[in-house]
Amino acid sequence: MRAELALAPTLFYRKFFVAYHGDEVVGVGGVKNADWASNTPILYLSAVAPAARGKGVAKALVQARIAWVRAGFAAGCILVSTTHKKRFAGYGFRPLRDDDAAGRTLMVLDFPEP
Repeated sequence: MRAELALAPTLFYRKFFVAYHGDEVVGVGGVKNADWASNTPILYLSAVAPAARGKGVAKALVQARIAWVRAGFAAGCILVSTTHKKRFAGYGFRPLRDDDAAGRTLMVLDFPEP
């Protein structure tokens, strides 16, 4: 029981990845735990400055967050709610169901991948 309680602070995490061009912030993306499901990180709060779009910033932020999750967790799944189904499918995410809610699709990436 003590070991489980000692691990509690690491169960509720938020980590942000920031992309810079010189001293200027051009992108940001977060990872947080789904407090309702173990080993289920969520990609969230992704944004790229308009002037930096189309230059690979969003791709680098997604790749960095996926790599961070895979380095820190032996197995599980990553969730993302997105309007960019094709982009996330390219990283191995799949829709959880066929219907979209308000134009967004909930997608999942299982890891390690089979």
